[in-house]
Amino acid sequence: MKTKLLAVVTLVTPLLFTTAVKAENLQQVQKLLSTGECRECDLSKANLRGAHLIGADLRGANLQGANLEGANIEGADLTGANLQGANLKSAFATNVNFKKANLNGVNFTSALIFDSNVYGASMKDLTITNAEIYNTGIGIGGEDASIPDWDQQVGTYPRK
Repeated sequence: MKTKLLAVVTLVTPLLFTTAVKAENLQQVQKLLSTGECRECDLSKANLRGAHLIGADLRGANLQGANLEGANIEGADLTGANLQGANLKSAFATNVNFKKANLNGVNFTSALIFDSNVYGASMKDLTITNAEIYNTGIGIGGEDASIPDWDQQVGTYPRK
C-alpha cells in the first residue's frame, strides 16, 4: 500500500508545479485580453491567435515564441517588447510601435504592416513572404537605409 501511495505522489507532484507555472501565464493572458494592458508581462509562447489587441499596451512584454497568427494589433505599443520567434502570420499591424523591440526570427508571412515604427528594433531573420509593408522600415537588403523614428507628437513619421 505504501509503495502505491508513494508512486501516486511521485507522479502527481510534478503536475502540481507545472499547473502553477502555466496558471500564472494564463492570468497574464487573461489580463491582456480583458484590459488591453500588460506591460512587462511574461506572455512567452502564449496562444493569442486571432486576438483583437487593438491599442494594447505591451511595452516591455515578453512575447517570445508567442502565436499571434491572424491577430489584430492595430495601434498597439510594443516598445521594447521581445517578440523573438513569434508568429505574426496574417497579422494586421497598422500604426504599431515596435520601437526598440526584438523582432528577430518573427514570421510576418502574409501580414499587413502599415505605418508602423521599427526605430531601433532588432530585425534579423524575419520572414516577410507575401507581407504587405507600407511606410514602415522593414525590407530586404540595404544596410545604409536609415529608419526614422515616429514624430511623438502626431504618431506618424516626420515629414521632410
